This record gives sequence, C-alpha cells and structure tokens, in this order.
Amino acid sequence: MSILKLKPACKDYLWGGRRLVEEYGKEYVGETLAETWELSCHPDGPSVIFNGKYAGKTLEEYIEKEGRGILGTHCRRFREFPVLIKFIDANKDLSIQVHPDNRFALKNEGQYGKTEMWYVMDTEPGAFLYYGFKKEISREEFRRRINDNTLTEVLNSVSVKKGDTFFIEAGTIHAIGKGILLAEIQQNSNVTYRVYDYGRVGNDGKKRELHIEKALAVAGRLPIQNRDHGYPHVADCDYFTVDQLFLDGKFMRSMTGVVSGDSFLSLLFLEGSGMVSCLDEKEGCGAEEDRHTAFRKGDSLFLPAGTGRYEISGTCHVLLTTIRN
Repeated sequence: MSILKLKPACKDYLWGGRRLVEEYGKEYVGETLAETWELSCHPDGPSVIFNGKYAGKTLEEYIEKEGRGILGTHCRRFREFPVLIKFIDANKDLSIQVHPDNRFALKNEGQYGKTEMWYVMDTEPGAFLYYGFKKEISREEFRRRINDNTLTEVLNSVSVKKGDTFFIEAGTIHAIGKGILLAEIQQNSNVTYRVYDYGRVGNDGKKRELHIEKALAVAGRLPIQNRDHGYPHVADCDYFTVDQLFLDGKFMRSMTGVVSGDSFLSLLFLEGSGMVSCLDEKEGCGAEEDRHTAFRKGDSLFLPAGTGRYEISGTCHVLLTTIRN
C-alpha cells in the first residue's frame, strides 16, 4: 500500500466557471468546469490514480485488486464505496433541488440516497444559497409554488462567506448560488431531483428535466432545525466524518496521525503545499518512493486503512474525511 494521489473526473455543467482550472490547476480543455469528483468510485465519474504502480487505474480498480480491507472495518456495512468528494465552482445559480434518502433511492433509482455537507472555500460579494424553507408549507402549496414560479419566496436564503459549513440531510431542499466555490462531501450517489431551474436550457437547446413528483415525495417541508452536525467535527454522520487542519508553516509546521484498520483517510487540500509521509515502514506503506507524496492546493490524497502513522508537513488547509463506527 502507498499514499495515492488522485486525478478527478471533470463535469462541464452549464453553471460552471473557470476557477478550478485557473486557480486549482485542474487539467481540463473545455470552456467551463463545474465540478471535479476528487474521490470517487461512482460509475458516472470515477477518480483515477496518478502515482505509483496503480497509476492510470481507477480507484475502484485499485480496491478490487487490493481487497475491501483497505477501506477499513467501519466500511463493511456499505455495499459500495461510501463517499464521493467534490470541488464545485458555481459561476451561475444551480437548480433548486432535493435528494432522496436511502430507502426511496434504492427502491426507485437502484443506488443510495444522498446526505451531504458543504465547506465554503470562497465567495463573491453578495453570494447566497438556499437552505431549506423559511416556514412549514403544505404539499399543496409546495406544488403550487413550483408551478407558478414563486418557490423562492418561501425558501431560506442564507448569505455565505469563506469558512461556512452546511449539513444537507437527505430531504432538504437546497441550491448553491452563483459566486460560490465549495468542497462537498456526500454519500456515494448521483441522484438529484431538480425542482426548479429558472427556465434555463441546456446545450441541446431544451429545458432541463424537472423531477417534481419525486421531489414532492421526498422533500421535508419544515425549516432547518439545527445546522450543527458533529461538533467538534466539521461534520459527522453515519456516512462520513469530516475534520479540518490548518498548518501555518511557522507555529504549526506539521501534524502526525494514525490511519488505523478502522477506516481509510481522505485528504482534500484547500490551500497550501507540502508533503505527506508514511512513518511506519513495516505497517502499511510500500516502497520508499511511495511513502512520501508532495501536495499542493487542490490535491486529493487517499491513505488506505492500516497505513499506520503518517505526517503532514508544510503549510495547508486540509479537510480530512473518515468513516466512523
């Protein structure tokens, strides 16, 4: 086993921008880059290993070769890889949407539902997002407001700034507004029910599909009761636990930790540069060249369960994702 650096799958949705290419060094030749799927085993966009003997293989192929033990004992309860981690650049407003829970999604879509969290990396002045309802509404009012284009009048509009976090439980209506750059950690699912799309058309000149009946079936129509999920973690739920680390290169130059057999560790670097090193040569890491991996802003690294002690050194802001018991 070794520290894996991952190359993302790229998505060119019509609302995307250029920041992920110009500021985060993502390799992409199209005009707009909306999302990069940084840690993904989803068939709609698998991430690919960049370094080591598995370079060029997908993360899913690596897991199949090495065995599911590298995911950790806490992942045994999942039939598939549990999470999907993204960068999202909203140059325009995203559609208003909702995600189903596991029961509804498995029955109707053949895959898991989607609970997710957002970490806001940067915003333009005046940026906001929609997060739940202002007040409780009936199913009939929900349908009526979709049909007469007044849904936004009852949505909870939240101004955002760098460092804000949001936990979006399945069933929560939401939308990312233009001018927001964020990291998203979510269940391994690509099920989204689009409720309202501002009348936009796609590249084919047609309006994008709405999923009103399914959205009505799964959406909670109450205001958000609690934004804090998992303190002191950034987020914590059955599907993922997210923490963050800041190293300033002066007072805090390095951090050591342990990747036990319980869970893999995902490192998503929002800022900075430096090195990640395996410290236990006999307990998980492979050849010497595989035990030290340089990182820069925008990189995604994967440390298999059982890697043992590791060190992050340099200057950085990083999100650390694991799976808890």
